[in-house]
Amino acid sequence: MAGIGGWQGLGDDGRSGGSTAAARAAAVADRLALPWPSEGQSSIAVEGLGSLGSRGGDEPVPIASVTKVMTAYVVLKEHPLRDGERGPQITVDDTAAQEALSLSESSAPVRAGQRFGQRDLLELLLLPSGNNVARLLARWDAGSQEAFVAKMNRTAAGLGMTRTTYTGASGVEPTTRSTADDQLKLARRAMEEPVLRAVVAMRSTTIPGVPGTVTNTNRLLDKPGVIGLKTGSSTPAGGNLMWAAEAKSGSTRHLVLGVVLAQRAGTTPTEGLQAALDSSGRLIDAVQQDLPDALSAHDGKAVHA
Repeated sequence: MAGIGGWQGLGDDGRSGGSTAAARAAAVADRLALPWPSEGQSSIAVEGLGSLGSRGGDEPVPIASVTKVMTAYVVLKEHPLRDGERGPQITVDDTAAQEALSLSESSAPVRAGQRFGQRDLLELLLLPSGNNVARLLARWDAGSQEAFVAKMNRTAAGLGMTRTTYTGASGVEPTTRSTADDQLKLARRAMEEPVLRAVVAMRSTTIPGVPGTVTNTNRLLDKPGVIGLKTGSSTPAGGNLMWAAEAKSGSTRHLVLGVVLAQRAGTTPTEGLQAALDSSGRLIDAVQQDLPDALSAHDGKAVHA
């Protein structure tokens, strides 16, 4: 996989800088017959090109466990890791251990007194989507979940996520709300963090002290070129997915980022998540298949980002 440094960055608004570049992105997008979902919100951008468009408006909606991308991002900003480092040891407290027994939310099977490296807990946060681990990391970093949530909201404001409100570290609260466009801004930043980028690309892992194999809830990682990011689902939120994939154009690999929110909201989390995976999969297939021709047709030659 190409490092993020191999891809040209977008401007702070999620588009390449300048009106000319924005016009080029719009022209390329017009040549793509993207199968936008008929419900919820969606947004897609290509690094080095810009926005391919968005659908569904900008009214904030619950985002469920997509929230954990911001949780991981804040933790890594406060406690940076180099890829390959396990990081400081963190002790599982009684609260996280009790929450591991919950039958009403996703959790990681940890026991009081166990000690895990920071990287291990990030994997338990992002792959099986452990809500108890999200809150444990929040307490470890800031002393309380409330103090950590304040950091999340300050970070969101700093990234220009003006229609986002975090009310918890896990996303279980339906009051944590955002938009596809806002979450796309976070996706860009997340893919610039080497450790976060490496974790969200993992299909599975094993962690000492945790029984069995830890499997990623993002089943789209089985598709060629998909390299992240995070699922989220609940009855009020429906199915949500922040995704990252590569589209090839000749020898060039373009990083494509997308967010799909509120798929089959009001149904079961399982049904909503499957709808989000299906909708995102169709978008990824279309971009991977048609982007090279759209770029060539607009520029009159193969484009290298």
